[in-house]
Amino acid sequence: MKNAVFELSAAAPSVPAPDPAELARLTGQAEEYIRAAKAQATLRAYRADWRHFENWCREKGFSALPATPDTVAFYLGELGQSHRATTLARRLTSINKVHRAAGHPAPALVEHLAVGETLKGIRRRHGTESRGKRPLFTEQVRAMLEALPRGLLGVRDRALLLVGFAGAFRRSELAALWREDVQETKEGLVIRVRRSKTDQEGQGREVALPYGSCPETCPVRACRAWIEAADLEDGPLFRRIDRHGHVNRRALHRDSIGGIVKRAAQAAGLDPKPYAGHSLRAGFCTQSYMNGARELDIMRQTGHRSLETVRKYIRGRGLFRDNAATKLGL
Repeated sequence: MKNAVFELSAAAPSVPAPDPAELARLTGQAEEYIRAAKAQATLRAYRADWRHFENWCREKGFSALPATPDTVAFYLGELGQSHRATTLARRLTSINKVHRAAGHPAPALVEHLAVGETLKGIRRRHGTESRGKRPLFTEQVRAMLEALPRGLLGVRDRALLLVGFAGAFRRSELAALWREDVQETKEGLVIRVRRSKTDQEGQGREVALPYGSCPETCPVRACRAWIEAADLEDGPLFRRIDRHGHVNRRALHRDSIGGIVKRAAQAAGLDPKPYAGHSLRAGFCTQSYMNGARELDIMRQTGHRSLETVRKYIRGRGLFRDNAATKLGL
């Protein structure tokens, strides 16, 4: 039998080696798509996580690649008091991805007893509550708008704050909006979100922003005023403004949106530390729910796909809304 197999293999036609140039082209093409499979922010987080684990292993005298489940468990134990459970879970994912890419078994799986039980113990002792940025409510947004500076900078920031708040946009979505994505109708604005955190493949969705009851806080009027003041015909919607008051062709970086929110909060007399770009989105979820909006209607505006995710924003704020204790007749 062994001889027959050998003879069959020997008779099989040889496969020619690929052309080196063509192999390099195919490799580069595949690597480009592999990088595109994850958002840039996710890839940056993975790289930072791996560097942290690698440095920790170097300091403690452990091997980082390949690492053992026991090493990962020791790492978790040291970070348990200072890091959130969600951060630790992402660190495990990063460690596993690097190992698999290098052809090693994944050592950070919760199926490994040492890893799984350590993570479970951290969650039981320190809890799993997520400490997100504080939401902004309508009253606070109004105060921030009143404190905005005059001139083009104030016009832009008014539009950004109101569009971000009424549209429940992520900061990355705000930064990625183009003038062509904004369509004005009789009812208000229809804004096309081309890509988002939960839509990495670019299927896109439309978000409606109705006219506000007060002209000073109307997102439609504010956006229109910014487009006219900046003379925008195409390209990025929210742009940088230099110190001379000139509108740049480049879009605002998503990280700068948090700075705009903080500055406006501080100008309104608020402590800026607990607020960031995400405070607009979180505030929409919380305020609209407190004002009677249904959870599914909130999800339609935010683009959330999980009801549980939306409930994380409104948890604690709806204790007295539709409370069953009001039906007791007390």
